[in-house]
Amino acid sequence: MAKLFNDDVRTQITEILAQTKNPIQLVLFTKEGVCPTCQETQQLLEEVCETNEKLTLSVKSIETDKALADTYGVTMTPSFVILDSKGVYKGVKFNGIPAGHEINSLISALLEMSGLTIHYQEQVLNRINSIEKPINIKVFVTLSCPHCAGAVQNAHRLAMLNPNIEAEMIEAQTFQELSTKHNVSGVPKIVINDQHELVGNQPIEAFLEKIERI
Repeated sequence: MAKLFNDDVRTQITEILAQTKNPIQLVLFTKEGVCPTCQETQQLLEEVCETNEKLTLSVKSIETDKALADTYGVTMTPSFVILDSKGVYKGVKFNGIPAGHEINSLISALLEMSGLTIHYQEQVLNRINSIEKPINIKVFVTLSCPHCAGAVQNAHRLAMLNPNIEAEMIEAQTFQELSTKHNVSGVPKIVINDQHELVGNQPIEAFLEKIERI
């Protein structure tokens, strides 16, 4: 099978992921039969993990490993979560292949989950730490969208910094039924607790303002 990354891209990814601090694990859920982009997602994650020995990939079936999928709240395929160095799920999930511009949100999540410092001002960090209610953030993206990765990165950082928050990238074209349900006509579209919406690559303060009103 032909590689997804050419030599130049592979070299770039290798150089960036050299900053990885602690070992982390990716857990990918696929299924037998019709599963758009499952094979491509697995290949992409395998190629990324090949660039750094601190990254490992486990591939599971959403059907035969249903209990594990339920633990991570995985209901769609392909979906994967990133676990920290202790194997703890910190609410960082990708639904669909993180190709195109979304490779940036994947790499960012890997580095930060490995222990790279997330740089927010102290006032912002205090607001994040003050969130005590359960929050789910869905960020709908398309792979050709240059602004989507920034929204995904902010959502995932919120999840990494507060155990009450879960954040998931959703590739809008793969999961069209869910996109239709949430009236996704432009991306990135951010949906918080399935009710509250933002559109565009919003700053972290916009996420917090919306969350704090819930």
